[in-house]
Amino acid sequence: MRDEPAHAVSLEGNLRMIKSLFWISAAAIIYAYLGYPLAVWLLARLRRRETMGGPITPRVSVVIACHNEEQNIASRISNLLESDYPLELLELVIVSDGSTDRTVEIARSFSANGVRVISYEGRRGKAVALNVGVESASGEIIVFADARQTFEPGAIKALAANFQVSDVGAVSGELLLNGGSSVSEGVGLYWKYEKWIRRSESLAGSMIGATGAIYAIRRELWGPLPENTILDDVYTPMRIALTGKRVVFDEAARAHDTASESASHEFRRKVRTLTGNYQLCQLMPRLLIPSGLLTFQFWSHKLMRLAAPIFMLMLLVSNLLIAAPRSGELFYQATLAAQLAFYIGVVAGGFLLKRNHKVRLLNIAYVFSMMNAAAFLGLLYFVFGKRNVWTRGTKEQGG
Repeated sequence: MRDEPAHAVSLEGNLRMIKSLFWISAAAIIYAYLGYPLAVWLLARLRRRETMGGPITPRVSVVIACHNEEQNIASRISNLLESDYPLELLELVIVSDGSTDRTVEIARSFSANGVRVISYEGRRGKAVALNVGVESASGEIIVFADARQTFEPGAIKALAANFQVSDVGAVSGELLLNGGSSVSEGVGLYWKYEKWIRRSESLAGSMIGATGAIYAIRRELWGPLPENTILDDVYTPMRIALTGKRVVFDEAARAHDTASESASHEFRRKVRTLTGNYQLCQLMPRLLIPSGLLTFQFWSHKLMRLAAPIFMLMLLVSNLLIAAPRSGELFYQATLAAQLAFYIGVVAGGFLLKRNHKVRLLNIAYVFSMMNAAAFLGLLYFVFGKRNVWTRGTKEQGG
């Protein structure tokens, strides 16, 4: 029997390698979006940990960093002053990051209500503004908020109650999105999925990051943010979690915002968020070293999501190569047809949304692909040094 030609052996070897690439990519995508969420949900059921203490009323400082928020700042301060938290134990610190409108003037009109306003010239970025605000705050608990959203009356009290549990170092509340477009409906579904993961992480031990519009920390655990930090609401909670304290999620602490009406706005917001996740790896390299449950969660929840668009591209390319006209490859031809149908659905979903029409499944496919495209663009932004330290509009809900 004659040996097979060398080129036939080489082709067979290449085909095996491409198939391996296909299955690795498929497994990675399934793990990122289904495997890890199920794993952490099961872990939460096996080792459910206490996340809520009794009512306590420590001194609380609410810190808001803002830039040119004259349209929102009065209603925002009024909203916080209407909290059911004892006002004598509540301090509001407003930091104007080089505002050029009437933000400072309007905020200072509330000085009789105990509102402290700090302003400086020149825009220095949100991280600097937060550092200035926390440095001047006197509360045992620091609550971070934004100028646009509103808190429910019991939100601050709900956040504070969690600190009755001694190993809790930070608490994230829940951001509820009201109204919005068809795009925001798809984002809302994604956010429900993300909250399910966060709730499971919290019950299992510690969640990854926080909701920037409403979260709180113990003042003693604060550390200054590096200048130009994009995601303070991930950097600060992760820094606290690395000290051994827990970061928990409390759905009773609720804030409200209006969902984005624009797909392009939502895309820019997501690019900024995912660029911040890449930056986090640079600022906190310790998270890249496997060392326990927390880093396992970070790799699974954050890094695998960042890598997902690359795996999606590898899955498509490898499938194209395998499914080229060959006998006996019907399975791969079917998976290729499914992938092509999905991407056609994405294009159709985007086309319909631009004309204010929607088909639910196409809308979900479009939003899912948009978020993965944002992750890929975020990588390019990070590599080439592009940073956006301020983004007006809806805060990040999930990464």
